[in-house]
Amino acid sequence: MTNFILIILCVAIGMAMSRAKILPAGSHKAINAWVLYLALPAFSLRFIPEIEWSVKLLLPIAGALTVWIGAWLFVQLYDRKKRLSVASHTALLVTCGLGNTAFLGLPMTAAFYGESEIHHAIIFDQVTFLLFATIGVIVVLRASAKHAGTANATPLHILVVKKIFRFPPFIGCLCALILPQFMDISIANPLLDKLIATMSPMALFSIGLQLKFGEVKQEWHLLSAGLFYKLLLAPCLVLALTLAMHAGGNLAKISVFEAGMSPHITASLLVSQYNLNPRYCSLVVGLGIMFGFATSTIWYFVLQRAVG
Repeated sequence: MTNFILIILCVAIGMAMSRAKILPAGSHKAINAWVLYLALPAFSLRFIPEIEWSVKLLLPIAGALTVWIGAWLFVQLYDRKKRLSVASHTALLVTCGLGNTAFLGLPMTAAFYGESEIHHAIIFDQVTFLLFATIGVIVVLRASAKHAGTANATPLHILVVKKIFRFPPFIGCLCALILPQFMDISIANPLLDKLIATMSPMALFSIGLQLKFGEVKQEWHLLSAGLFYKLLLAPCLVLALTLAMHAGGNLAKISVFEAGMSPHITASLLVSQYNLNPRYCSLVVGLGIMFGFATSTIWYFVLQRAVG
Protein backbone atom coordinates (compact mmCIF):
# COMPACT_ATOMS: atom_id res chain seq x y z
CA MET A 1 0.00 0.00 0.00
CA THR A 2 2.84 2.39 0.81
CA ASN A 3 4.27 2.02 -2.70
CA PHE A 4 0.90 2.77 -4.29
CA ILE A 5 0.52 5.92 -2.19
CA LEU A 6 4.07 6.97 -3.05
CA ILE A 7 3.41 6.51 -6.80
CA ILE A 8 0.34 8.75 -6.67
CA LEU A 9 1.99 11.29 -4.36
CA CYS A 10 5.21 11.74 -6.37
CA VAL A 11 3.41 12.06 -9.71
CA ALA A 12 0.81 14.42 -8.22
CA ILE A 13 3.45 16.68 -6.64
CA GLY A 14 5.33 16.83 -9.94
CA MET A 15 2.16 17.77 -11.82
CA ALA A 16 1.24 20.40 -9.21
CA MET A 17 4.68 22.01 -9.30
CA SER A 18 4.66 22.01 -13.09
CA ARG A 19 1.25 23.69 -13.21
CA ALA A 20 2.26 26.24 -10.55
CA LYS A 21 5.54 26.89 -12.41
CA ILE A 22 7.51 26.60 -9.17
CA LEU A 23 10.55 25.10 -10.93
CA PRO A 24 12.30 26.49 -14.02
CA ALA A 25 11.50 25.00 -17.42
CA GLY A 26 13.54 21.88 -18.12
CA SER A 27 14.11 21.06 -14.43
CA HIS A 28 13.14 17.46 -15.10
CA LYS A 29 16.39 16.99 -17.04
CA ALA A 30 18.47 17.58 -13.90
CA ILE A 31 16.33 15.08 -11.99
CA ASN A 32 16.64 12.57 -14.84
CA ALA A 33 20.42 12.99 -14.74
CA TRP A 34 20.51 12.02 -11.04
CA VAL A 35 18.40 8.92 -11.70
CA LEU A 36 20.32 7.81 -14.79
CA TYR A 37 23.87 8.67 -13.77
CA LEU A 38 23.86 7.87 -10.04
CA ALA A 39 20.84 5.87 -8.82
CA LEU A 40 20.70 3.50 -11.78
CA PRO A 41 24.38 2.41 -11.68
CA ALA A 42 23.94 1.94 -7.92
CA PHE A 43 20.97 -0.37 -8.64
CA SER A 44 23.16 -2.45 -10.97
CA LEU A 45 26.00 -2.74 -8.46
CA ARG A 46 23.62 -3.63 -5.65
CA PHE A 47 21.39 -6.29 -7.20
CA ILE A 48 23.00 -7.82 -10.31
CA PRO A 49 25.73 -9.58 -8.26
CA GLU A 50 22.96 -11.27 -6.25
CA ILE A 51 21.43 -13.00 -9.28
CA GLU A 52 21.71 -16.75 -8.82
CA TRP A 53 22.13 -18.16 -12.32
CA SER A 54 20.26 -21.45 -12.50
CA VAL A 55 17.79 -23.44 -14.60
CA LYS A 56 14.86 -21.73 -12.87
CA LEU A 57 15.85 -18.52 -14.65
CA LEU A 58 15.02 -20.01 -18.05
CA LEU A 59 11.34 -19.06 -17.96
CA PRO A 60 11.74 -15.43 -16.79
CA ILE A 61 14.70 -14.96 -19.15
CA ALA A 62 12.71 -16.37 -22.05
CA GLY A 63 9.67 -14.33 -20.95
CA ALA A 64 11.52 -11.00 -20.81
CA LEU A 65 13.22 -11.71 -24.17
CA THR A 66 9.84 -12.65 -25.67
CA VAL A 67 8.39 -9.30 -24.58
CA TRP A 68 11.34 -7.44 -26.13
CA ILE A 69 11.39 -9.41 -29.41
CA GLY A 70 7.62 -9.18 -29.67
CA ALA A 71 7.86 -5.41 -29.15
CA TRP A 72 10.44 -5.15 -31.94
CA LEU A 73 8.18 -7.05 -34.37
CA PHE A 74 5.10 -5.09 -33.27
CA VAL A 75 6.85 -1.73 -33.75
CA GLN A 76 8.24 -2.78 -37.14
CA LEU A 77 4.72 -3.62 -38.36
CA TYR A 78 3.26 -0.46 -36.84
CA ASP A 79 6.01 1.67 -38.37
CA ARG A 80 5.29 0.32 -41.86
CA LYS A 81 1.75 1.63 -41.55
CA LYS A 82 2.40 4.94 -39.72
CA ARG A 83 5.90 5.87 -40.99
CA LEU A 84 7.21 6.92 -37.59
CA SER A 85 10.13 9.25 -36.97
CA VAL A 86 13.30 7.75 -35.44
CA ALA A 87 12.36 9.39 -32.13
CA SER A 88 8.83 7.96 -32.01
CA HIS A 89 9.99 4.54 -33.26
CA THR A 90 12.60 4.31 -30.49
CA ALA A 91 10.27 5.63 -27.79
CA LEU A 92 7.58 3.12 -28.75
CA LEU A 93 10.01 0.19 -28.89
CA VAL A 94 11.63 0.85 -25.52
CA THR A 95 8.37 1.54 -23.68
CA CYS A 96 6.72 -1.53 -25.27
CA GLY A 97 9.65 -3.84 -24.70
CA LEU A 98 10.43 -3.07 -21.06
CA GLY A 99 8.01 -3.13 -18.15
CA ASN A 100 7.79 -1.55 -14.70
CA THR A 101 8.55 -4.86 -13.01
CA ALA A 102 10.09 -3.39 -9.84
CA PHE A 103 8.37 -0.34 -8.38
CA LEU A 104 4.91 -1.37 -9.58
CA GLY A 105 5.40 -5.08 -10.32
CA LEU A 106 6.76 -6.14 -6.92
CA PRO A 107 4.00 -4.60 -4.76
CA MET A 108 1.35 -5.83 -7.22
CA THR A 109 2.78 -9.34 -6.94
CA ALA A 110 2.76 -9.10 -3.14
CA ALA A 111 -0.84 -7.86 -3.20
CA PHE A 112 -2.15 -10.65 -5.44
CA TYR A 113 0.17 -13.59 -4.72
CA GLY A 114 1.51 -12.82 -1.23
CA GLU A 115 4.83 -11.57 0.13
CA SER A 116 6.30 -15.08 0.04
CA GLU A 117 6.09 -15.18 -3.79
CA ILE A 118 7.94 -11.90 -4.47
CA HIS A 119 11.17 -13.80 -5.20
CA HIS A 120 9.62 -15.03 -8.48
CA ALA A 121 8.87 -11.44 -9.50
CA ILE A 122 12.39 -10.33 -8.53
CA ILE A 123 13.86 -12.85 -11.00
CA PHE A 124 11.76 -11.42 -13.86
CA ASP A 125 12.63 -7.87 -12.75
CA GLN A 126 16.38 -8.52 -12.71
CA VAL A 127 16.25 -10.02 -16.21
CA THR A 128 14.23 -7.00 -17.41
CA PHE A 129 16.76 -4.64 -15.85
CA LEU A 130 19.65 -6.44 -17.57
CA LEU A 131 17.83 -6.01 -20.89
CA PHE A 132 17.34 -2.33 -20.18
CA ALA A 133 20.95 -1.74 -19.10
CA THR A 134 22.33 -3.42 -22.23
CA ILE A 135 20.04 -3.72 -25.27
CA GLY A 136 17.72 -0.90 -24.21
CA VAL A 137 20.57 1.54 -23.63
CA ILE A 138 22.20 0.61 -26.95
CA VAL A 139 18.92 1.17 -28.86
CA VAL A 140 18.39 4.61 -27.30
CA LEU A 141 21.99 5.75 -27.74
CA ARG A 142 22.03 4.53 -31.34
CA ALA A 143 18.91 6.57 -32.07
CA SER A 144 20.44 9.67 -30.47
CA ALA A 145 23.68 9.10 -32.40
CA LYS A 146 21.76 9.12 -35.68
CA HIS A 147 20.80 12.71 -35.02
CA ALA A 148 24.40 13.59 -34.18
CA GLY A 149 25.57 11.73 -37.27
CA THR A 150 23.62 14.03 -39.57
CA ALA A 151 25.96 16.87 -38.74
CA ASN A 152 29.04 14.90 -37.78
CA ALA A 153 31.60 13.20 -40.00
CA THR A 154 32.17 10.45 -37.41
CA PRO A 155 30.72 7.10 -38.58
CA LEU A 156 27.53 6.05 -36.81
CA HIS A 157 28.94 2.87 -35.26
CA ILE A 158 31.83 4.82 -33.69
CA LEU A 159 29.42 7.40 -32.25
CA VAL A 160 27.30 4.61 -30.77
CA VAL A 161 30.27 2.83 -29.18
CA LYS A 162 31.55 6.11 -27.70
CA LYS A 163 28.16 6.92 -26.23
CA ILE A 164 27.69 3.43 -24.78
CA PHE A 165 31.05 3.26 -23.01
CA ARG A 166 30.63 6.77 -21.61
CA PHE A 167 27.16 6.04 -20.27
CA PRO A 168 27.17 5.32 -16.49
CA PRO A 169 24.23 2.83 -16.39
CA PHE A 170 25.93 0.64 -18.99
CA ILE A 171 29.29 0.94 -17.20
CA GLY A 172 27.55 0.13 -13.91
CA CYS A 173 26.00 -2.99 -15.43
CA LEU A 174 29.36 -4.19 -16.77
CA CYS A 175 31.06 -3.55 -13.42
CA ALA A 176 28.27 -5.41 -11.60
CA LEU A 177 28.79 -8.45 -13.85
CA ILE A 178 32.62 -8.43 -13.75
CA LEU A 179 33.84 -7.05 -10.39
CA PRO A 180 32.18 -9.67 -8.13
CA GLN A 181 34.23 -12.33 -9.91
CA PHE A 182 37.39 -10.78 -8.43
CA MET A 183 36.34 -8.97 -5.24
CA ASP A 184 33.58 -8.58 -2.69
CA ILE A 185 31.73 -5.34 -3.41
CA SER A 186 28.95 -5.97 -0.87
CA ILE A 187 30.75 -3.66 1.57
CA ALA A 188 29.29 -0.79 -0.47
CA ASN A 189 25.70 -2.05 -0.15
CA PRO A 190 24.60 0.39 2.61
CA LEU A 191 25.69 3.36 0.46
CA LEU A 192 24.14 1.85 -2.67
CA ASP A 193 20.86 1.29 -0.81
CA LYS A 194 20.69 5.00 0.04
CA LEU A 195 21.23 5.99 -3.58
CA ILE A 196 18.69 3.42 -4.83
CA ALA A 197 16.07 4.76 -2.41
CA THR A 198 16.07 8.04 -4.36
CA MET A 199 15.49 6.41 -7.76
CA SER A 200 11.76 5.68 -7.92
CA PRO A 201 10.48 8.80 -6.10
CA MET A 202 12.62 11.11 -8.22
CA ALA A 203 11.76 9.27 -11.43
CA LEU A 204 8.03 9.51 -10.66
CA PHE A 205 8.38 13.18 -9.69
CA SER A 206 10.09 13.83 -13.03
CA ILE A 207 7.26 12.04 -14.84
CA GLY A 208 4.78 14.27 -12.99
CA LEU A 209 6.67 17.41 -14.03
CA GLN A 210 6.38 16.39 -17.69
CA LEU A 211 2.87 14.90 -17.54
CA LYS A 212 0.21 16.93 -19.32
CA PHE A 213 -2.97 14.93 -19.91
CA GLY A 214 -4.22 17.68 -22.20
CA GLU A 215 -1.68 16.47 -24.77
CA VAL A 216 -3.10 12.92 -24.94
CA LYS A 217 -4.98 13.74 -28.14
CA GLN A 218 -1.78 14.63 -30.02
CA GLU A 219 -0.15 11.31 -29.11
CA TRP A 220 -3.25 9.12 -28.95
CA HIS A 221 -2.37 6.77 -31.82
CA LEU A 222 1.11 6.09 -30.44
CA LEU A 223 -0.20 5.80 -26.87
CA SER A 224 -2.95 3.35 -27.80
CA ALA A 225 -0.45 1.20 -29.70
CA GLY A 226 2.08 1.19 -26.86
CA LEU A 227 -0.44 0.45 -24.11
CA PHE A 228 -2.20 -2.22 -26.19
CA TYR A 229 1.07 -4.10 -26.66
CA LYS A 230 2.45 -3.63 -23.15
CA LEU A 231 -0.67 -4.28 -21.09
CA LEU A 232 -2.45 -6.86 -23.27
CA LEU A 233 -0.39 -8.38 -26.08
CA ALA A 234 2.92 -8.83 -24.21
CA PRO A 235 1.42 -10.98 -21.42
CA CYS A 236 -0.45 -12.97 -24.07
CA LEU A 237 2.89 -13.80 -25.70
CA VAL A 238 4.44 -14.90 -22.41
CA LEU A 239 1.33 -16.92 -21.56
CA ALA A 240 1.69 -18.72 -24.89
CA LEU A 241 5.35 -19.34 -24.04
CA THR A 242 4.54 -20.84 -20.63
CA LEU A 243 1.92 -23.11 -22.16
CA ALA A 244 4.36 -24.20 -24.87
CA MET A 245 6.98 -24.96 -22.19
CA HIS A 246 4.36 -26.79 -20.09
CA ALA A 247 5.35 -24.55 -17.19
CA GLY A 248 3.11 -24.22 -14.16
CA GLY A 249 2.93 -22.93 -10.64
CA ASN A 250 3.43 -19.42 -9.35
CA LEU A 251 6.69 -18.88 -11.25
CA ALA A 252 4.80 -19.29 -14.54
CA LYS A 253 1.84 -17.20 -13.38
CA ILE A 254 4.01 -14.39 -12.06
CA SER A 255 6.16 -14.34 -15.21
CA VAL A 256 3.02 -13.65 -17.26
CA PHE A 257 1.74 -11.22 -14.61
CA GLU A 258 5.02 -9.23 -14.68
CA ALA A 259 5.02 -9.17 -18.49
CA GLY A 260 1.79 -7.16 -18.29
CA MET A 261 3.19 -4.38 -16.10
CA SER A 262 3.09 -0.77 -17.35
CA PRO A 263 6.08 0.71 -19.26
CA HIS A 264 9.47 0.93 -17.53
CA ILE A 265 9.75 4.30 -15.74
CA THR A 266 13.54 4.64 -15.97
CA ALA A 267 13.63 3.53 -19.60
CA SER A 268 11.06 6.23 -20.37
CA LEU A 269 13.26 8.80 -18.60
CA LEU A 270 16.26 7.69 -20.66
CA VAL A 271 14.35 8.07 -23.92
CA SER A 272 13.02 11.44 -22.78
CA GLN A 273 16.48 12.62 -21.73
CA TYR A 274 17.69 12.19 -25.31
CA ASN A 275 14.66 14.13 -26.58
CA LEU A 276 13.14 11.11 -28.34
CA ASN A 277 9.46 12.09 -28.09
CA PRO A 278 9.46 13.03 -24.38
CA ARG A 279 5.76 13.99 -24.49
CA TYR A 280 4.79 10.43 -25.41
CA CYS A 281 7.19 8.98 -22.81
CA SER A 282 5.67 10.85 -19.86
CA LEU A 283 2.11 10.15 -21.01
CA VAL A 284 2.62 6.42 -21.63
CA VAL A 285 4.06 5.99 -18.12
CA GLY A 286 1.28 7.97 -16.46
CA LEU A 287 -1.53 6.28 -18.38
CA GLY A 288 0.20 2.90 -18.10
CA ILE A 289 0.18 3.12 -14.30
CA MET A 290 -3.51 4.12 -14.28
CA PHE A 291 -4.70 1.40 -16.67
CA GLY A 292 -2.17 -1.12 -15.36
CA PHE A 293 -3.97 -1.53 -12.05
CA ALA A 294 -7.11 -2.68 -13.90
CA THR A 295 -5.40 -4.91 -16.47
CA SER A 296 -3.22 -6.57 -13.81
CA THR A 297 -6.32 -7.48 -11.85
CA ILE A 298 -7.87 -9.01 -14.97
CA TRP A 299 -4.68 -10.95 -15.73
CA TYR A 300 -4.59 -12.35 -12.20
CA PHE A 301 -8.01 -13.99 -12.62
CA VAL A 302 -7.22 -15.15 -16.17
CA LEU A 303 -4.02 -16.84 -14.97
CA GLN A 304 -5.84 -18.64 -12.15
CA ARG A 305 -7.71 -20.56 -14.85
CA ALA A 306 -5.16 -20.66 -17.68
CA VAL A 307 -2.03 -21.80 -15.79
CA GLY A 308 -1.96 -24.83 -13.54
